[in-house]
Amino acid sequence: MTGPWISDTAEEIEHPTVPLGINRMAIPRAAILLSLSMIALIFISTLVVGYSAWKFLDMNQDAFDATDRSLIQDPESERWYWEAILLYDTCDPRQDDWSWPEALSEQDDLFLLPGEVRCDWEHQGAGDRASLAIHNRGSQPLDLVLEIIGGSIVFGEGGEPDLTITDLEANDSLVLELELVEEVTEHNVQIIVSHLQVMEAQVILDLTVYAGTQPRDIHVEDGDQIEVHYKVWDADTDEQLDEGDLLVTAGDDPAWIEGFGWSAIGLDIDSDRGLLPGINSGTSHVTLLPPSLAYGNSDSELKDRWLRFELEINRGPLT
Repeated sequence: MTGPWISDTAEEIEHPTVPLGINRMAIPRAAILLSLSMIALIFISTLVVGYSAWKFLDMNQDAFDATDRSLIQDPESERWYWEAILLYDTCDPRQDDWSWPEALSEQDDLFLLPGEVRCDWEHQGAGDRASLAIHNRGSQPLDLVLEIIGGSIVFGEGGEPDLTITDLEANDSLVLELELVEEVTEHNVQIIVSHLQVMEAQVILDLTVYAGTQPRDIHVEDGDQIEVHYKVWDADTDEQLDEGDLLVTAGDDPAWIEGFGWSAIGLDIDSDRGLLPGINSGTSHVTLLPPSLAYGNSDSELKDRWLRFELEINRGPLT
């Protein structure tokens, strides 16, 4: 008897012949080949991913170069090269860590203001508007992300609480329209202006919005044509420079200095639109314009002066 003594099964049944290739060495060989194939696949995938990453970095080198902090941060003050301020003459030091210069026009600093600000906005009902100025004081174009934290206010462009600005040119300013979308008695928000590639690089504006005593039906917005009575002073000397009545298109009006049209944003009037004789139902407010929004790009003797405007709406919006 050749089979195991304890088995009643024939040898060829209990121990069948192992087919060719299914033996002790075949499985390790297959595993080795499979492992080598996986290693080769991983190596090739790594090369493909690496090449793709290199191409991406090469194509977007300009964008990543902007993350160099020396291009977006002043080395002396360690301030970021952009500023944010409401045009209304209602702003103060945000954290009481600086004081207004005695003469704004005689500052020799790179920046328009010594630091971040907090501003007040007296509104006349839901739908009221205000103008926000962003100033690039650096030597490079800026890509910025703006976000309004706290609700109730959106950007007039897009109607959302966030907005992206691309290629704000060096030493240039941009004015944006803010819109109040709901009634508030008193409400605090923050406007955070961050660099697109360096999100920790932030400039913050604190804004307190509170209700005026006499709400109006119509709120002047970008593109409205209105008639205003204006007075303008040298902000440093309080010398009155001019007074009169003008037609102005709120927002970007190429007929006048840039800040004048944007100063008209946020004026309010009753539904009579000022057309009833002897009745003045319009509001007034005061704005403060730096040279970049006044005569800074001209040969005028006022090119270095900060101007304070008082505007009152007489009639409009005109259709």
